[in-house]
Parts: sequence; C-alpha cells; structure tokens
Amino acid sequence: MKKILILFAALVGFAAGIIVVNTAVDREEKVTQPIDFSHALHAGKYKIPCMACHQRVMMGARASIPNIEVCGACHSTPMKKTPQELLVYQYVSQHKQIPWYSIYHVPDYVYFSHRRHVGIGKLDCKLCHGNMAALTSPPTKQFLQIKMQNCLDCHIQHNVTTDCSHCHR
Repeated sequence: MKKILILFAALVGFAAGIIVVNTAVDREEKVTQPIDFSHALHAGKYKIPCMACHQRVMMGARASIPNIEVCGACHSTPMKKTPQELLVYQYVSQHKQIPWYSIYHVPDYVYFSHRRHVGIGKLDCKLCHGNMAALTSPPTKQFLQIKMQNCLDCHIQHNVTTDCSHCHR
C-alpha cells in the first residue's frame, strides 16, 4: 500500500510539474511599445513592403526592428503633426534610438534564420506574423507562438526537413 501511495504521489507531482511548465511557456506577456506605430498606414495605405523597414530579413537570421536610421528616411521633418508622428520626429531629430520591445524571442538552443525562411524559402511574413498591414497599433503579443510544434507543422506542410540538427545546435 505504501508503494502505491508513493507511486501515486510521484505521478501527481510529475503531472503538476508538466502543468506548471506548460503554463509558463504558454503565458504571453503583452507589450506596450513606446510609439503607437500603425502598420495599417505604412504597409497598408502606403504599401511599404516589410523588407523596406525590416531590412535584414533577406540576409540575416533576424529581421531587425527598424529604428531612427530607417524611420529618419521619411520622418526627418514632421509630416502631419500627429502626436505619434511628432514623437518619431523627436527621436530622429535628437538622434535617440526608439526603445522598441521585441515580442518574438527564439530560445538560445534554436537556430532560426529569416534569410532561410523568407529569402530562400520565399515564405510570406503573414504565416508567422499575421496580417500586419491591418494593424493600426503595434502587436502586443506574438501572432504565432514560437513553439516546436508550430515549426514542425510548417516544415511538414512545406515538405522541408524535420531533422533536429537543422534547427537545434
């Protein structure tokens, strides 16, 4: 009887541990960005392609979050004088980097390359990031969570290798 209770307690503890880990992994912290940036205006109305601002997407592992070097190309003078546009102009004119918060974090043990997926694989940004051109405010959380099952599903769907060594290093 004592062995059964110990086994039962171990199983309950194991199940509780799995629940705690899954809850921690699934929890998404919502982020508030320093500027209420509108992808709907830039990518939607003005049809600016993702790569124009996220310049390293075709050649690097990371897509890069644009900052004053990119924003300053259009916002070196105030345009419509909206509060958000004036805020961008302030950062640009004062040569201060905009403190954007990244909402996508790839674990250290995973190698992910935007160049491989977008540049070579020709995947549409919408697959992982959703229809950004429809967003009037910055996203507050990931559109598609970075989880192994999401990656595997996509690799299988596109008939790409699922060999662990290609992504785990």
